[in-house]
Amino acid sequence: MSDPAAAAPQALTYAINAQYVKDLSFENPRSPQVFAAAGQQPQVSVGVGVNVNQLGDTAYEVILTINADAKHGEDAVFVIELAYAGIVTAPSNVSQELLQPLLMIEVPRQLFPFARAILSNATRDGGFPPLLLSPVDFQDLYRQQTTQAAAGAKPA
Repeated sequence: MSDPAAAAPQALTYAINAQYVKDLSFENPRSPQVFAAAGQQPQVSVGVGVNVNQLGDTAYEVILTINADAKHGEDAVFVIELAYAGIVTAPSNVSQELLQPLLMIEVPRQLFPFARAILSNATRDGGFPPLLLSPVDFQDLYRQQTTQAAAGAKPA
């Protein structure tokens, strides 16, 4: 049996009609004192999520959320949150088995480089070295989400 998540991007014709920043927040809560600690490498944690909103019969909003915070010990250095979205049109006759991987894997994969650039520029403009995120395995993220959803749906 083939994996629908692997087959979806090749099997469907779709269009990303628009891309936009839905929400962007950058906080530098300890400025200007944080700049006195220059040279110390902060601990950075990053979280990534994908959400989909159906806008019409064939139109969907795919929202890629990325949150990152940097700390020196318990002290926050910066916090950045981005919701970057795309409006996608998919064929009307596509099955959910193919549509879900398209919206949760392929479209976020295409949105990610733009979101990554926004985060990098925002941290640089905030007075820090640019935050350069590693590529995200959206297929693995999708599998984790479906596994968690299935585990939550099982009776106790």
